[in-house]
Parts: sequence; structure tokens; C-alpha cells
Amino acid sequence: GLPTQEVLNFSVSHALARDAVHLPLDVGALDAAIRACGFATLLVHSSAADRHQYLLRPDLGRRLNQSSRAQLTASFTDPVDFLLVVGDGLSALAVQTQVPPLLAEIRKLLPPHWNLGRVVIASQARVAIGDEIGELLKARLVAVLIGERPGLSSPDSLGIYLTFYPKIGCVDAERNCISNVRPAGLSYAKAAHTLIWLAKQAIHQ
Repeated sequence: GLPTQEVLNFSVSHALARDAVHLPLDVGALDAAIRACGFATLLVHSSAADRHQYLLRPDLGRRLNQSSRAQLTASFTDPVDFLLVVGDGLSALAVQTQVPPLLAEIRKLLPPHWNLGRVVIASQARVAIGDEIGELLKARLVAVLIGERPGLSSPDSLGIYLTFYPKIGCVDAERNCISNVRPAGLSYAKAAHTLIWLAKQAIHQ
């Protein structure tokens, strides 16, 4: 017989989730949108050469390639209090859509005395790439804004991972996670408020 509506909905959702994983990040457009929010930016790349290798080798997405490592080392000036890293992760759609409005909300809440440095945009990135970036820039805190693994009903969900004194070798238990940032989930304003509150508490304690 004909497939039920539930089966059809599942098939469509599965296709959207699959496509979200493979959709490439438009780095140029994202860079322009972040700059329009008033942030300076820096572009880097993980050790995964392309999307195929990124999906097969998660370890390569956790580390910078050699040229990006050299670029960050050369760009270092003063230690950063609060470093923002944007990574495509498993949903470039989430990053492209949710990051600019989220950053606009974060900007409203940032203490004026915090040194931010530049927002680092990392391609073919996993969460832990923020540890290496943070260590190189001597960051007190790093917040990684990254596309989450697409669910059948949420191919555009953004996650935020906050780590105190990031360094290579940090484990997930050392991070705070704010998940499901999107219009149909956690609002940009609430996500920004939670992130800055956690960051202030980490510094205070």
C-alpha cells in the first residue's frame, strides 16, 4: 500500500538531517555577518582537509592544520579573557543561520573590560578545536559555537561549549554545554544570558 504520512514525514526529516551534515559552510557570508555585528574575525581550518575526511576522522577536526596554528601564533597580542570560536561542526546550516543573531545578543551583555580578541571561524571543526585555539591565544575562557548533530526534527540546532582555561587534552566533563539554540528551541537572548552568566561565574569562582 501507499506509505503513511508518518513514514513520509520521517523520510523527509531524515533527508534534511543527512543534507545538513554535508552542507558546506559559506565562510565568506558568515564572516561578513559576524563583522556586521561589530566583531573582528580570523579564519582558520582544522587538520581535516575536506568534509569526507572530517566525517571519517573526528580526531582531525579537533586540531588545527599547520598553517592555521602558525597564523594564530603570529596573531597573538594580549591574553584573551573571553574567546569566541565558531565552528561548522555537524550542521553548517545551524551556524550560518543562528550564529549572527546569537552574537548580536551576546554583544549586548559583554562586560566592557573583557578582552575578546577576534572571533575565530574554524572550518571542518569539532568542539575540541577550541582547546587548541584557546591555548595558543592564552584565553581564560573559550566559547565554541558549533552546529549540533542534526536530529530528525532539528537540522539547524546550534550548541555552545564553554571551557575554562582551555588547553589541548581537555575532556567534555570540563565544559558547560548550552544546547538547541534556534528559534524553535532555546532563544538567542536566553542562550546569550546563560552563556555570559556562566562565564562570569567561572571567572568569579
